[in-house]
Amino acid sequence: MYKLTIIVLMMTIWLMLHVMQTDEEIAMKTLFQGKHALNRAVHAAAQQIDKTALGDGVVRIDPVAAEAAASRYLQGNLQLDAAGQPLGSSFLHDPVKVLAFEVINGEHTFPYQYVNSQYSYEATLRRPGVVMIIKVMNPRVFTALEPIEWTIKSVSELTFDF
Repeated sequence: MYKLTIIVLMMTIWLMLHVMQTDEEIAMKTLFQGKHALNRAVHAAAQQIDKTALGDGVVRIDPVAAEAAASRYLQGNLQLDAAGQPLGSSFLHDPVKVLAFEVINGEHTFPYQYVNSQYSYEATLRRPGVVMIIKVMNPRVFTALEPIEWTIKSVSELTFDF
């Protein structure tokens, strides 16, 4: 009888460990997918050249087109609607919030040291670029882990030979 009790106890412990490991794996997958999606969105935003200014010989990023491209890429990669809410096919459960979106153009001298003290982020840009910071919540399947939220940050520069 005591062997049966030990077996049930060990199976319970094994199951709890398995549930915790599954939650940790989902958390890491979410963090990596969020970071990759943000990197793609920021890169797409940084490629939105202001064609009017380019005609005048000034290389700059169009802020309106950059924000639209970043939003479109973030929505596509994380399967979100226009308000940042996850679609039914998304692995996320909570909305993704854009905390900061900034276009750094020629009004700054380069190299430019971008500093956002609110989110503890610094980056050096050598040419015009885009900085974006988002908040993503961990879509827990089990409650083995405490709720986790990440502030994911990314920057990308205009890749234009000038």
